[in-house]
Amino acid sequence: MTSATVSTAPRRTDVSDAPAPAPGGRSGRRPATTILVTGILAVVAIYFLVPVYWVVVAASKTTDDLFGTNGFWFGNTFALFDNLGAVLTYGDGVFVRWFANSVLYAGVGGLIATYLAAAGGYALAKYAFKGRNLIFGLVLGGVLVPGTATALPLFLLFSQLGLANTYWSVLIPSLVSPFGFFLCRIYADATVDTSLVEAARIDGAGELRIFHTLGLRIMTPALVTVFLFQIVGIWNNYFLPLVMLSDQDLYPITLGLNNWNSQTDRLPEFYELTTGGVLLSVIPLAVAMIVLQRFWRGGLTEGAVKA
Repeated sequence: MTSATVSTAPRRTDVSDAPAPAPGGRSGRRPATTILVTGILAVVAIYFLVPVYWVVVAASKTTDDLFGTNGFWFGNTFALFDNLGAVLTYGDGVFVRWFANSVLYAGVGGLIATYLAAAGGYALAKYAFKGRNLIFGLVLGGVLVPGTATALPLFLLFSQLGLANTYWSVLIPSLVSPFGFFLCRIYADATVDTSLVEAARIDGAGELRIFHTLGLRIMTPALVTVFLFQIVGIWNNYFLPLVMLSDQDLYPITLGLNNWNSQTDRLPEFYELTTGGVLLSVIPLAVAMIVLQRFWRGGLTEGAVKA
């Protein structure tokens, strides 16, 4: 009687045994899903780009063409450069001053708010101390409070301090970003590995040096996001400057353009100034988005430490 021999060697898997990829897509993605997602993104892109296109067209028209021709096509006279020149020279260049004020409010406020959010988020993520969760909960509560609800109390406070109708009355409230604080805390907790921090401490680096040389570099994508959100929010802020400022020389672009727009009923030429000013006010935000979008990628050290 012949005994059967049972092989215990592992079965060799042939390449042909692997499941074939789904046709027409990667990772099993169906063509219908791709078409649907692409269509939704196209609709969203059109929704955001159509107002920008209208501003470009409107800024190239005279007042007569603005109301006498198709709103989504150029008029009989291409007056873009004339309108922009009038915007920059009207009132001894008051628009240039408004533009500089907006750059000051948004640039300085955005930078300092981003740094403070990064420092606070990093501290909550990497240091264990009593009351940490309470602080984080208070920050989340701050995210839910709209800026319009705090404008009047801030005005009363700054009036008592003698800071109303000054640059500080708009700049100081812009230095706090609860959303940025929240985002930096979440991002630092997920990307700044504790072993990297411990290795830096063993090498003799101080806490501030670790934060500036290690933490900030790893958190770059989150910092760029916070900075852009803060710039856009401050640049488009209207209600806070309206409450705080009465001196026209301190106005940001939003308040100055609204001042021009309020005069269109008695002086129709202000339509050309308003549309031209709106076009110029959009350019810095577009430039900031184009320049900073390359930083939206993971840091070089992200994923370098294995669990």
